[in-house]
Amino acid sequence: MAEERKSVLRLENITKKFQGLTAVDDVSFDMKERSIYALIGPNGAGKTTTVNMITGVFPPTTGKIYYRDRCINGMKTFEIARLGIGRTFQNLKLFNSMSVLENLMIGGHEMTKIGLVNFCFNFGGSKKEEILLRERAEEVMEYLGIQDLAKRNVKNLSYGRQKIVELGRAMMTGPKLLLLDEPAAGLIPSERKEFVDIVLRMFEEGMDIFLIEHNMDVVMNVSTYITVLNFGSRIAEGTPKEIQSDPEVIKAYLGDKYQEIAAKERRD
Repeated sequence: MAEERKSVLRLENITKKFQGLTAVDDVSFDMKERSIYALIGPNGAGKTTTVNMITGVFPPTTGKIYYRDRCINGMKTFEIARLGIGRTFQNLKLFNSMSVLENLMIGGHEMTKIGLVNFCFNFGGSKKEEILLRERAEEVMEYLGIQDLAKRNVKNLSYGRQKIVELGRAMMTGPKLLLLDEPAAGLIPSERKEFVDIVLRMFEEGMDIFLIEHNMDVVMNVSTYITVLNFGSRIAEGTPKEIQSDPEVIKAYLGDKYQEIAAKERRD
């Protein structure tokens, strides 16, 4: 009998309300280790709100969130990051006036132990940490194939390159679980393929991936399991094959294209 995979990320009856508006309504799911888990649904379904609760941007109104069986409710964002959870953002959060190298170094600040006051006065300690961050940033840039962009100002890069820089910044702390919020949005096909290839390589090397994405070609081709939200509530979950043939998901989100795909799957 195969050993049951352990839970990486578990949500139990999570609800989030904003002044009477219910953005996420009693959502539960259990992401297992060694998986690429996708959360999909129409705009306004509550996907990014869910990621923001997982990463401590704001607390759930009710319910509990677990990372590897540890409840992370009430933890600060930097504390959650130190547990091994990294994320990218739907809207890029880069510092446009800084270089690629500097953006990555800022993304690794959770690696450092020296505080701001000590950084200003403990010159020896701050220098050591700067060297540590620079070395880590150089490793990440080489991994992503953007080392030639180290000194380039990010505002002068293409949108696709900026997406890679955002991914690099999320990788700086060496996360075990990476949350990707719309990583393929706005990318041309060649950029999308490059990004997906990088994500798959990270997964093959041991990182678990939690994915929010509207591009269904990406979702259906890379995900191992999918949860679907609509108006803040979970309406389905299953494998990509199960999701693309689910009548409620087709009606709420996927549309007639996937109705045809499902029919073809049944005939085959």
